[in-house]
Amino acid sequence: MSSSVLSSVDQRTKLVGENRLELLMFQLGTRHIFAMNVFKIKEVINVPKLNIMPGSHHNLKGVMNYRGSSIPIIDLRQAIKMRGAATQATAKNVIITEYNRSVQGFIIGEVKNIVNTSWGTIQPPPSGIGKSNYLTAITQVNVEGKQELVEIIDVEKVLAEIIDYDTSISEEVLDKEIVNHFLGKKVLIVDDSSTARKQIKDTLEQLGISIIERKNGAEALALLKQWADQGKNPTDEILLMFTDAEMPEMDGYRLTSEVRNDPRMSNLFIALNTSLSGSFNDAMVEKVGCDRFISKFQPDMLVDVAQQRMREYLSSQNR
Repeated sequence: MSSSVLSSVDQRTKLVGENRLELLMFQLGTRHIFAMNVFKIKEVINVPKLNIMPGSHHNLKGVMNYRGSSIPIIDLRQAIKMRGAATQATAKNVIITEYNRSVQGFIIGEVKNIVNTSWGTIQPPPSGIGKSNYLTAITQVNVEGKQELVEIIDVEKVLAEIIDYDTSISEEVLDKEIVNHFLGKKVLIVDDSSTARKQIKDTLEQLGISIIERKNGAEALALLKQWADQGKNPTDEILLMFTDAEMPEMDGYRLTSEVRNDPRMSNLFIALNTSLSGSFNDAMVEKVGCDRFISKFQPDMLVDVAQQRMREYLSSQNR
């Protein structure tokens, strides 16, 4: 399967914001079908010649030259703890992806096809499978006339186990006149990746902020509406909401749009925090009405957003 199979960015962006996505389906040497969001994928190539890096993480198979830069190539089968590493028989292709402002490749097996679907058909993984799994979601897809279970991989968790993310906050970012006001304030984090939620939580808790977590837009919207139905103003309950863009059931764009269209919560401060990057997101932020956009994972930017919101909050209290 060549890169020509992947749609152009312009075509794909039309899906986002309509609560839709495209999934690239593939196998890892077994009959199980896995998937990644096409929007994160730059291209699919044959397994290239790799340069081995002595002392590197055991899930890294090596590095390759990609468009003038050296990028890490990860054994996806091994990274999600399937038995046995990729072999010549199971390593058929490499998916080149862009996550969290970096480019990397994942060794996979056979590529199946691309399906266009709705986030409404994407479900969180069953709670009974435990916290050690590497899935953000599951869905059912028609493959050759049969309904097949498709498992969507939590790439952020895979990467976090290889790259040590630093949640420390730079001293020069902190506004001394603002930080003391955070104690006791609450922030809602909405993300289907437990790894991404933990990264934000570990950053903001350093400021004394309490964290409320939800796994997707539908859960977050239900919480906000519950407060509103009880006569509470969501902006009194939380200082702001950080939401991922792509999540099961309801994505962050739809969530933001729903909040903006409900007069009981329309003035909630919303920051889009996503592993997607590029000018496309700026356009989507403007379209759906987010207050800020940050690409993952940037502790100083998270703090900057929280401080911006706190300044607005204090200013409104002093009027």
